[in-house]
Amino acid sequence: MLAPTVGGCPAGTAAADPAAGAGYGTRMTARPRIVTVRDPDGRSVFALLTRQRLPIPPEQVFPFFADAHNLERITPPFLRFRVVMPRPIAMAEGTLIEYRLRLHGLPIRWLTRIAVWQPPHRFVDEQLRGPYRLWRHEHTFEPDGAGGTLARDHVEYQIRGGEALGAVANRLLVERDLERIFSYRAAELDKSFRRV
Repeated sequence: MLAPTVGGCPAGTAAADPAAGAGYGTRMTARPRIVTVRDPDGRSVFALLTRQRLPIPPEQVFPFFADAHNLERITPPFLRFRVVMPRPIAMAEGTLIEYRLRLHGLPIRWLTRIAVWQPPHRFVDEQLRGPYRLWRHEHTFEPDGAGGTLARDHVEYQIRGGEALGAVANRLLVERDLERIFSYRAAELDKSFRRV
């Protein structure tokens, strides 16, 4: 994972965290934030960061995410997102998961691999085939000190077509799409776990 700096601040600090600080109340659902970081070779990588407080502990939150088919529940309908693999999917390091979706009318097949599996606190999925040059999504679940969970997403992605074209595409299209998708996801997670 790339984490030398986020927005020029050391990763993991309040200044680098889009949801750190006051103003989020007990729900602490922050709007997704996208920043640019550099990989070890100096190439630009976009990083999407979210943070959300859920009202139950990680041991109760993690099973929801361990069922890959729940991704359909928290993905906006406009994507027509479907997990292609039949139930149940045995989640572990190395598990492959295939999806189908439509984005701006274009059909997309997406294959990810679970690169890290550490229940109930962390997992990482990486794109093997799909629309991005790079897609690495780290999910973490930490106790919030009040009986709930602090759920975070850290997505690193690169867009196909080179750095200059990727920056323009990100600014004009991709960033807006991802903010919309992850905002929907946060709202659906809030609804799902409020009912628990």
